[in-house]
Amino acid sequence: MILYIIRHAIAVEAAEFEGDDSQRPLTGKGRKKMQSIAQGLKELEVQLDLILTSPYLRSTQTAHILAKKFELNEERVVCTDHLAPTGYADQLVDEINEKFGDVQHMAIIGHEPYLSNLASVLITGDPNTSIVLKKGGICRLSIEKIQYGRCATMEWLLSPAQLVEIGE
Repeated sequence: MILYIIRHAIAVEAAEFEGDDSQRPLTGKGRKKMQSIAQGLKELEVQLDLILTSPYLRSTQTAHILAKKFELNEERVVCTDHLAPTGYADQLVDEINEKFGDVQHMAIIGHEPYLSNLASVLITGDPNTSIVLKKGGICRLSIEKIQYGRCATMEWLLSPAQLVEIGE
């Protein structure tokens, strides 16, 4: 499996948003930048079969931008509470194995520090390895069989600026 760990794009700042944090949307700049990032992924000849996303609005909006660029229908974009900021990575891994074990190219979209901790566990077995994932940043992992623990090789980690440049 090739797993793309993607932090949601730039969203309205929490201090500027009145309401439930789960409903904070992407900014116009965030949407536009994510479209450029998605183009960068296309230029890298990335393939996506399925997108798992946090149910938070900023993540689902990021997922739909990617889905449109990769021509994935709505059934290939799946929300899971296990990618919410309060989710549990071990339960996410269980869900992937139970429901999506045959998927070859998967993106997961969510939040920090959850995603960096997940990548760290999958690469080193330790959640405390320092990995920086900026908004719109993407980490590509190669995995023979996903498990909660060391099971992955990091193939690359690209910042949003690098992906935008690739897409131009």
